[in-house]
Amino acid sequence: MNILRKWLPAALLLLALGTAGLANAATTPVKRSFDHLTTGFELEGKHLDTACESCHVNAVFKGTPRECSSCHSKGTRVNALPKPSGHIVSTERCAACHTATTFAPAVRFDHAEALGSCESCHNNVQAVGKTPDHIPTTSSCESCHKTSGWRPALFDHAGITGGCSSCHNGTRATGKNATHINSTASCESCHQVLAWRPATRVDHTQVTGTCASCHNGTTAVGKSANHIASDNTCDSCHTTVAWRPANFSHNGITGNCASCHNGTQATGKNATHIASSNSCESCHSVTVWQPATRVDHAQVTGSCFSCHNGTTATGKNATHVASSNNCESCHSTAAWRPAGFDHAGVTGNCVSCHNGTQATGKNATHITTSNSCESCHGTSTWQPATRVDHAQVTGSCFSCHNGTTAVGKNATHIVSDNSCDSCHVTSAWRPANFAHNGITGNCVSCHNGTQATGKNPTHILSSNSCESCHSVTVWRPATRVDHAQVTGSCFSCHNGTTATGKTPTHIASGNDCESCHATAAWRPARFDHASITGNCVSCHNGTQATGKNATHITTSNSCESCHSTSTWRPATRVDHTQVTGSCFSCHNGTTATGKGTNHIPSANTCESCHVTTGWTPARFDHAGVAPGTCSTCHNGVRSTGKPVNHVPTTAECDSCHSTLAWRPANFSHVGITGGCAACHNGTSAEGKPAGHWTTTRECNVCHTTTAWSPISFRHTSTNYPGDHRAALACTACHTSSADTVPWRSPAYANSCAGCHERDYRAGEHRKIASPSTNYTVSELRNCSGACHTYTNASLTTIQNRRPGPEHRVSSSGF
Repeated sequence: MNILRKWLPAALLLLALGTAGLANAATTPVKRSFDHLTTGFELEGKHLDTACESCHVNAVFKGTPRECSSCHSKGTRVNALPKPSGHIVSTERCAACHTATTFAPAVRFDHAEALGSCESCHNNVQAVGKTPDHIPTTSSCESCHKTSGWRPALFDHAGITGGCSSCHNGTRATGKNATHINSTASCESCHQVLAWRPATRVDHTQVTGTCASCHNGTTAVGKSANHIASDNTCDSCHTTVAWRPANFSHNGITGNCASCHNGTQATGKNATHIASSNSCESCHSVTVWQPATRVDHAQVTGSCFSCHNGTTATGKNATHVASSNNCESCHSTAAWRPAGFDHAGVTGNCVSCHNGTQATGKNATHITTSNSCESCHGTSTWQPATRVDHAQVTGSCFSCHNGTTAVGKNATHIVSDNSCDSCHVTSAWRPANFAHNGITGNCVSCHNGTQATGKNPTHILSSNSCESCHSVTVWRPATRVDHAQVTGSCFSCHNGTTATGKTPTHIASGNDCESCHATAAWRPARFDHASITGNCVSCHNGTQATGKNATHITTSNSCESCHSTSTWRPATRVDHTQVTGSCFSCHNGTTATGKGTNHIPSANTCESCHVTTGWTPARFDHAGVAPGTCSTCHNGVRSTGKPVNHVPTTAECDSCHSTLAWRPANFSHVGITGGCAACHNGTSAEGKPAGHWTTTRECNVCHTTTAWSPISFRHTSTNYPGDHRAALACTACHTSSADTVPWRSPAYANSCAGCHERDYRAGEHRKIASPSTNYTVSELRNCSGACHTYTNASLTTIQNRRPGPEHRVSSSGF
């Protein structure tokens, strides 16, 4: 804007004039003697050749409009050319682009006056439009470009009509990187413009490489840990359309059969399969699984008979020795015949073979017996016989047991006749069925533990006079007890087994009965705690003996944890593990010591911070703190407060911090007392970027804490001349990217002339009519002042009055 040219509004009256001039303009220049400048509207350009009556209709001079659009519009009383029909859609402020001197083409263009969309002009007809190599798009220009700085553009994918690769080809824009999956160029098949990474899907029809080139466990998910052992030719079995189920082929399998055919991943051995190892290929082939082409006995883990049973495979023939089915006892898989004989598997009796025909039988001197050889002999060692089965022998015992043929009575034997079977039986020689008839001497002469059974280990400790209690006719139970013969303690008998012991309701105690009882008078007993084995409450339960009173601390029943039997009161100690109530139920300042006067305000759940095993130091839990501010404790005295380098603030700690996780903090500007730069200095917090204006002002002069951009700066300095009609960009004045303006004309700083000295036209600012003298720039440095024309140098008589302010920066007619 030419601020110092005060007659500019008049000149702009011709904004809409075509090159043909006004409709009523004279064909020849109009000669005038009237100085039109005295009206404050200087005639310029086409206006100089226009007849006066073209503007001053009906000889009306006062009130003639000065705005271009007041004349150059359809329907006005002035017959001036209006905007042509093909004119850009714009405001009526013609002077924004045109001048009366040079009307067409427009000398400048102000996008602020254009009302249509960018492409209504930038269509390669009225103005330059999209170039041939422009990205194909249906979006409007302003979606990416702005009039103040057409380049670089702020790119927006919305409206792009071409495929991604039409730009993302490594030339126009970044294309696929070196590690990209081998694929076609149809980026959008997998990616989306809103979130390029990670790809939201994979269209396998676009992939040109093999499956394993991606599905290798690094680029994309590969074979799982339980995948069949195979090579990496995924498409041998899988398809990209339906990955599962897979079309299986043994080609490419690298593991053995059992790695899959285990009954889990694939069908394994059926229930009737021969017991064997899992080396399937030892017998089967993958081309013809059944029947098995061979049998490798080394792989069979079951017995021979599990197969060789006459059904699965050939078994024993009809003439085979009667035996068990343990074939391998005699046969081997390497050479089935001849067999090595082993009696262990034979199931028939000995005489079926050992009958003197098939095999050797009994000799001539053999004891007369039945033919059941195995009753006495063993198959591993035939002679001597390992045992004698008397059921097979005929004749009396003594005919053999006479000390010659077989063992007879030994030297310590009780004196008796030779009728062995009077006491002994052949089925069980010992013990003998004894008869006391004819025996002399007392009981213990035999029943001494050597010749005959004596007192057993559980017998009552007593003397050896057996007959004092026992009878020879009925040894058990003893017919009487003579306590004079008993030498052990009471409990050695009165233990509930040998004799009646303690009743179920007896006090839990040791077995030293005589501590409380006397043999002369068992009841009443005298009491002694020394023998008690149960805990206190087993008696002191309020039934058998006095228990806890009504005011007792809530605890378990382990009385001895705190009390002693020698001095019950006061309690000698407190075992907190026995207390079942809360800490505060005792530590309330009455029953036991409670919280001190300087304790942190908190609830009464002591155990939130303290433990009974070590009351101090306490572990801290914010959950138990009573309602209050953080700084009640975190004040640098009770607990750590704000560090010296903390952001200066009056806000409470929990405005930013959480008790669960102190760091990182959720920052809030509320309560901050220092200036922005105290933190935003590039160290404590992000500071001014590299291209920021050089300024010492605080950040909040232009920015806000709620929305950093856009800036909200408003000039308050008297040096700034208000809001110019056409909004100026900051850099129009602040050309050095600093808050200090480098004035174009420093001599006139802080006034209009500081910027517009070069626009000043001295001939248009007459000060004295005679002799003709003009105002200087210094005199009119503030364009909004008065500039009267005086008749002479005395400056006493005003010829033309021009009261200020003549120019206003906010005026559209400036």
